[in-house]
Amino acid sequence: MFIESFFNRFVLPDDLHEAVANCQWRCYPETKDQLLELCYGPTHSSRYDVNYNIPGKGVFKEAEVVRCKNGPVVNFMEDYMRRRDPDCMRIGDDLPTDKPRFKDVYGYEFSKLRGETMDWLRTQGLILLPFHAGGKYFGYDALMVCPANAAFFALALANMQGFVSIHDIKEGFTPRAIIYVAPPFRMTHFDGKQVVVHQRSENLHEVFAYNLYPGPSAKKGVFAILIDIGEHEGWITNHASATIMETPYENEVVFMHEGASGGGKSEMLEEIHREDDSKLLIGVHTVSGEKYYMNLGETCKIKPIADDMVLAHKDMQGDSGYLVIADAEDGWFLRMDGCTEYGNIPEYERISIHPSEPLVFFNMDGVPGSTCLIWEHAMDSTGLPCPNPRVIIPRNMLSNILPGNQPVEVNVRSFGVRMPPSTMMSPNYGVMGMVQFVPVSIAWLWRLISPRGFKNPSIADSNAGSGLKAEGVGSYWPFATGMKVTQANMLL
Repeated sequence: MFIESFFNRFVLPDDLHEAVANCQWRCYPETKDQLLELCYGPTHSSRYDVNYNIPGKGVFKEAEVVRCKNGPVVNFMEDYMRRRDPDCMRIGDDLPTDKPRFKDVYGYEFSKLRGETMDWLRTQGLILLPFHAGGKYFGYDALMVCPANAAFFALALANMQGFVSIHDIKEGFTPRAIIYVAPPFRMTHFDGKQVVVHQRSENLHEVFAYNLYPGPSAKKGVFAILIDIGEHEGWITNHASATIMETPYENEVVFMHEGASGGGKSEMLEEIHREDDSKLLIGVHTVSGEKYYMNLGETCKIKPIADDMVLAHKDMQGDSGYLVIADAEDGWFLRMDGCTEYGNIPEYERISIHPSEPLVFFNMDGVPGSTCLIWEHAMDSTGLPCPNPRVIIPRNMLSNILPGNQPVEVNVRSFGVRMPPSTMMSPNYGVMGMVQFVPVSIAWLWRLISPRGFKNPSIADSNAGSGLKAEGVGSYWPFATGMKVTQANMLL
């Protein structure tokens, strides 16, 4: 892991090469077990504080990592850091964009902060973690540079994008994308706010993560990378889940369900939740309290394909007229706010309690030496459970999953939006109902707007429940770095 000759395998930008060459020390994980052990610090403790020295403030604790039987449990000290800030993307280059440019927001060129970032990296022990952005078969060579005391961040990315051993990296490895992790800058430069800066060029997309919540960078930062590459090459990464539904008569239909965060993508992959008498609870009347049930004897068998990022790479497409897709991830960053007691989601409970390899948990109650339970959520400062508890589950642990990021043709496409309670006394867009069938032209218009809907628990938005909001083009617009009109034309 500490073999110096490994460094010679990488072809890096000059300033990064110089920073890494002169850092305190560097490591190149050979196995995921090595990366896992780094999460617990140099003393391999059962509880490790992720601290940084902030000039004028002293030691600042960003997070703590607890060693549980089934994997590290990460909890951030601030409620704000337990979910993604929807206004954290900044553009650090001069290429066309509709997103806020760094220099327009902060009043100086990003090149200055980039230089400071490289200076800070020189003072650290670093992890260099190669990975494939977009999956092993259709993905792109990429690299993460991360301070060793934030190894949990690197492990999270390895579980989402697929771990690549340094032994599998050949001489001349030239990343198409690089993610830099520099957490202290959140406090020293951005007044405690989450900021992720994207710097694009013709052959390289760089992501500077100035915070430790992996949502905007290790997760959606990779999404942004794929969207940018797809914009150059003429293909799309959809913000969607996908599954093969096998009917009781053994017919198979492939569904792809798009939508903003909180739009029901992960829920499509879950088995139906039944009452004790096997009935389905459709809803509860918000005024009278009356419950509405449905009897359904047999259901379809679910064969998951993807949970959130669906690659529609140009090299997959054929002549059938159907869209061909594959999972763009190797592991899923699953929100467990709907799992509040034992038995809610049996599949994920089984996997997380007895995983075949350690998982990474966020915003959950972790006790050293115990088993982290996905229905025991960390408490926010309000005294209420955190609404965004997460676990990363590698896709090969899931039952019936389509193996190996295999491409498949889509038969049915759907779109989701969270609906609020709607009554005569308080009418709102909830009257849209449960199902609407729309022609292709209307579907395209829907994708230009992509409503976010009611009480999105994934993001830090104090007005999340105040009304219908547009997520933007393709529902992936919050993660795109270019122009809206370019993406709108690509969706046509």
